[in-house]
Amino acid sequence: MTKDELLFLPVGGCREIGMNLNAYAYGSGANRRWLIVDVGVTFGGPDTPGIDLIMPDTAFLETIRDQIDGIVLTHAHEDHIGALAHLWPRLRAPLYATPFTAYLINEKLKEKQLDKEVPLNIVELGDKRTIGPFDIEYVTLTHSIPEPNGVVIRTPAGVVFHTGDWKIDPNPMLGKGFDEKRIKELGDEGILAIVCDSTNVFEDGESGSEETVRENLIKVVAEQKGKVAITTFASNVARLESCCIAAVENERSVCLVGRSMFRITDAAKEVGLLKDIHFVDAEEAQHLAPENILYLCTGSQGEPRAALSKIANGSHPQVKMGEGDTVLFSSRVIPGNERGIFDLQNSLAENGVKIITDRQEHIHVSGHPCRDELRRMYQWAKPQISVPVHGERRHILEHARYALSMQVPEAISPNNGDVIRLFPGPVQVVDEVPTGRLFLDGNRLTPEHSGGMQERRRMSWSGHLSVSVAIDDRGRLKDGPFVSARGFSETDGRVADESLDQLDEAAEEAMERLAAKDMEDDDKVERALLRSVRKSAEGLFGKRPLVDIAILRV
Repeated sequence: MTKDELLFLPVGGCREIGMNLNAYAYGSGANRRWLIVDVGVTFGGPDTPGIDLIMPDTAFLETIRDQIDGIVLTHAHEDHIGALAHLWPRLRAPLYATPFTAYLINEKLKEKQLDKEVPLNIVELGDKRTIGPFDIEYVTLTHSIPEPNGVVIRTPAGVVFHTGDWKIDPNPMLGKGFDEKRIKELGDEGILAIVCDSTNVFEDGESGSEETVRENLIKVVAEQKGKVAITTFASNVARLESCCIAAVENERSVCLVGRSMFRITDAAKEVGLLKDIHFVDAEEAQHLAPENILYLCTGSQGEPRAALSKIANGSHPQVKMGEGDTVLFSSRVIPGNERGIFDLQNSLAENGVKIITDRQEHIHVSGHPCRDELRRMYQWAKPQISVPVHGERRHILEHARYALSMQVPEAISPNNGDVIRLFPGPVQVVDEVPTGRLFLDGNRLTPEHSGGMQERRRMSWSGHLSVSVAIDDRGRLKDGPFVSARGFSETDGRVADESLDQLDEAAEEAMERLAAKDMEDDDKVERALLRSVRKSAEGLFGKRPLVDIAILRV
């Protein structure tokens, strides 16, 4: 008789910070049931031209879709819920989320016209639900967004504590505090495994409290004379409240700038947060004295279409900032965004705007646990197994080492796709399933290794040549060949005529070398032109561009 097992499978979120999607299974064979925790995205970069959103490939989960009993969401950050509206049709399981998270999920489902179709169950903070063989309990933690939850997953094989994103904030300023008491109780009851955030495992000490950030924002805003703008993560509602209080304390009105600011504040007010905060619109703000206005802006990561970038380049229709004004970056630099952020700050500085970051003033704290917080969590939870997630490979390996140094009996360092058996022990990888990434390319989801993306990268790196030629039905050259070029560096933005002449000559020589019978074969004509033109381009530009051949039979 096959014994029931408790399995853990990270589909996204290991080897990267973001794109979290984790799955648990209990049972054996055809009777095995699955539970998914979080369905998040990460964001495109320079190596993925034209791609804004990237999400985990759910191909394996789709094969066992009938065995998935539910999808539990820990909190409302994009790297935990951002892929739901795109991937739910492939998974089709009921959703479970606390009120603030559920509100934002429903807005995403509305955009895809799925809100009437998706079963979205609202779970109150600290509540319990039974989902298939899994007994679920939400445990309130603290993070940089309202209603962050750890999820207790009880099975006949043991208890797993899935932390989600968290930190220990003694005074988070908004919402409920960190439920230390409940975690200690769970530790005393017995936790088989903790699946835990690894983001700040290399950082000593503690991440810090929102309370001290609020105090410093009041002070720093008081020191400024002209207009003030603060850019921060819109999802950090406690930070938004801190910015608003800093404004009120300094006799400034608050104006929201950027779509995400409106979306998040609407969600916060819907669940009873920010209820005493009043905002002025951008039109009204234009008539206020500079010393009486504070803008709350999206764009802290240098996103080119965000509000602050438009302000910096002068294209925002209602918000202008210049000499004597100040922008506070109440945020951290997410790795990979450095160039965009520095370009944004340089543009602001060029306009005479004073810039203040968290390196100059204490106006930001992380939402993730540093080493002292991790140590306290392990002391309270007392797990038998540590399973680090939410980190690059170096974070996860270090987290596992750190857990073992605190006398956790077992630790494992998962990769996406590892099927890890938690029970019966010892903990080990027992299988591997295919994983990967899906790119949202316009309105289509495509695998990361699709030919289209490879060609797009190649064009962005090496340029593109197009060769056209007209041949009659007797194999005689009627017109061309003509070569056009895109994406090559020239002083006037165009390929110089002499370079095009050389490419045309290379194409003509290729045609002249073809035998008469070969002129009737499109494949042979295409290969000859491709070889000759690409060789000429490599000599001219030092690159091997993408070359397209168009043969017209007339």
